[in-house]
Amino acid sequence: MTDITVRALGEDDWQVYRDVRLAALRDAPEAFVASATQEQEFDEEFWRTRMARSRRLVAEQDGTVVGVVSIGRRPGGDERVGELFGLWVTPGLRGQGVAWKLVQAGVDQARSDDFGFVAYWVGTDNGRAVAFASSFGFRPTDSRRPMKNGNSDGEEPDEEMAMIFPLGDDPGSVPSAVV
Repeated sequence: MTDITVRALGEDDWQVYRDVRLAALRDAPEAFVASATQEQEFDEEFWRTRMARSRRLVAEQDGTVVGVVSIGRRPGGDERVGELFGLWVTPGLRGQGVAWKLVQAGVDQARSDDFGFVAYWVGTDNGRAVAFASSFGFRPTDSRRPMKNGNSDGEEPDEEMAMIFPLGDDPGSVPSAVV
């Protein structure tokens, strides 16, 4: 496998982010709130505004974007907590360390942005995702919420939990109102 590199996108890279976001929505529509059909209609101003709200990191192989993750602050959330979200890796490279590199870059970005913790919401019934986050060092919390995905078939929504990665010197310190 050719080396995977991860880089942060700037506001002028909005088209790069748009393209990988649309690829993710097409590949895994059940994992996201929006749909590719909705988002492909958004204009440049929308994408630039979205770029300014959070850090966008992409994984690349031979100049091709093969994954994405975002890190930002949840509106109304604890100022010490950065939220990792929108993690996606192209299907052909899953299980080969790309997600790990993206999450590591997201954690590093959160640390340099002076967050004290990183929150990552994971479906409680997604054993693979829970195991991945746990192996990275994220710890489960009691914070739960209904999953916000595009499924609106009338069934009870699945649940997701916040997993926390402390960035400070005391990995046992997790504030009670982190998420």
